[in-house]
Amino acid sequence: MNQELNMQFMQIAMKHLPEGKELLEKKGVELSMEDIQPMLNLLLKVMNDAYELGKQNQE
Repeated sequence: MNQELNMQFMQIAMKHLPEGKELLEKKGVELSMEDIQPMLNLLLKVMNDAYELGKQNQE
């Protein structure tokens, strides 16, 4: 995975993290950053796959 691209994806994820955390907390789910880290890693994989798919479709 491209490190620069991953950094941009992480910035996007962190931008929306408070909204996601708030939604979960409204449902009674309390999460620490330690709990969230595996989900952020999974999200990065998804975003990278989506980027690669878009790149392939553009070619």
